[in-house]
Amino acid sequence: MGVRIGVRGDTFSLEGAEAAVAETRRLIESLYRECEQGVQLSREKIHLHMQDAGIDLPREAEATVAPISLIRTKQITVKPRGKNQQLYVRAIKHNDINFGVGPAGTGKTYLAVACAVEALLAQDVERILLVRPAVEAGEKLGFLPGDLAQKIDPYLRPLYDALYEMLGVEMVGKLIERNVIEIAPLAFMRGRTLNNSYILLDEAQNTTREQMKMFLTRIGFGSTAIVTGDATQIDLPKGTPSGLTHVLNVLQNIDGISMTYFQAKDVVRHPLVQRIVEAYEAFSGDPAALDKSKS
Repeated sequence: MGVRIGVRGDTFSLEGAEAAVAETRRLIESLYRECEQGVQLSREKIHLHMQDAGIDLPREAEATVAPISLIRTKQITVKPRGKNQQLYVRAIKHNDINFGVGPAGTGKTYLAVACAVEALLAQDVERILLVRPAVEAGEKLGFLPGDLAQKIDPYLRPLYDALYEMLGVEMVGKLIERNVIEIAPLAFMRGRTLNNSYILLDEAQNTTREQMKMFLTRIGFGSTAIVTGDATQIDLPKGTPSGLTHVLNVLQNIDGISMTYFQAKDVVRHPLVQRIVEAYEAFSGDPAALDKSKS
């Protein structure tokens, strides 16, 4: 809202531009009147009040990277490494839609799962949805037995691995049974509205433009969405444009949406992985053609 709010007892002090302060005062008084009538406030109600007031949330000014708190899960504590990982985690905690784009091994998916697990354990959200497009990675697997959920299961194995490490196999199983954690193919998302959830779309470079728009418009109140992908490893049929590379241009100036670009130097796997990524970029001239200056 562009206003600094201080509270001492039951007294509010507002600092900022005159018009913004006046609008904020009206909003706070309106919220107080609802409380006096016994109405419980929620994120959704406050959001709707702000919409009625015609207030747009401003883009947060980029802050210098300061030491960031650890991400605590049931089994392990995760510490973001390096500037880009710290910026990525900070962005996830302060924005409703977040993009993490870069080569394999930079921690995009792992950190996203860790933030989701931490939020679930803190009861900040009610459920976690882990989503992935069902696209074969450069090879034809042929017929796979089972229903659609079982067919997609092998594609979601990296997400299971991260969950097992953070929560333990037994707890993950129980949460999946209770539908607190849902692991699903992207096709299952159509027609849904997801409130109070952490929603992670992995391998987003293999979405089409239509699928990406469909996924992003599933977001409801109290939800955080994280989209991760590597634009250099697109497995879509030849001639099909990637929804990830498209959406990064479409939404680059939208408030409330963060975009973190990882580079080869951010790889946290075996040192050879970083060298392999750098060698491929040098050989091919970085086919992703992403503006790394945004990182």
